[in-house]
Amino acid sequence: MLKRLSPDRVRAFRRKVYRYYKANGRDLPWRKTRDPYRIVVSEIMLQQTQVDRVALKYPEFIKRFPTIRKLAKTPVKDVFTVWQGMGYNRRALSLKRLAEQVVRQYSGRVPDDEEALRSLPGIGSATASSICAFAFNKPVVFIETNIRSVFIHEFFCGRQDVSDAAILPFVGAALDRKNPCRWYNALMDYGVMLKKKFGNPGRKSAHYVRQSKFEGSNRQVRGAILKILIRDKELKEEAIIQKINTGPERVISLLNDLQKEGLLKRSGGYVTF
Repeated sequence: MLKRLSPDRVRAFRRKVYRYYKANGRDLPWRKTRDPYRIVVSEIMLQQTQVDRVALKYPEFIKRFPTIRKLAKTPVKDVFTVWQGMGYNRRALSLKRLAEQVVRQYSGRVPDDEEALRSLPGIGSATASSICAFAFNKPVVFIETNIRSVFIHEFFCGRQDVSDAAILPFVGAALDRKNPCRWYNALMDYGVMLKKKFGNPGRKSAHYVRQSKFEGSNRQVRGAILKILIRDKELKEEAIIQKINTGPERVISLLNDLQKEGLLKRSGGYVTF
């Protein structure tokens, strides 16, 4: 197995990736800005949603909330309304809380430090690194699904259960430290191509998990509950149970979960935001 990348191998690999990117790079709206707030919005949207859906929703979200201060001041119900169709609604709440914290703690300026970013709602290690790369052009080393696919395909041919720990040194060695933003965009687009051409190389990752079916899932029911509340503003629990086509015990359990997560409020038998 290849243990490290020689300088010649690094140069050849970069040329291949950049050549593809120059000819086939995707025209995505968040690539046309270096506004850290807008990069944060795109990165949180992209955590669990396909790029095509984000590309449609992102401009709408930015138009409605053009600045982090505007988002911080907006009622959470209005944030959920714009977020509809994206799924995983806790991300919308995280964005709202993140905006409030950045305004309160950093005077409305998104921090450019990974540790500070990780302290914000909805931002884990990989997202913090990607924000540093795309918003601040910092030479950070990180892995996401398309990057993982590229390195498994190029450097771990024939291997199964490839760990991220094994991949990370290769990511660091190949990194274009003069322009990490452009390099990571190129890597991701190259990874998308590989998945279409060869199937998903990421299936050989030790961390690969197949996404569970959405139809009939708790995710679907949770989304339906929030959609009803967006339309009706306030309802009795009994009314929600009647509107959701599933067992009452399941609805009550999910209402409990949504309340614990701060996605809704309950008082006197009524449910609201």
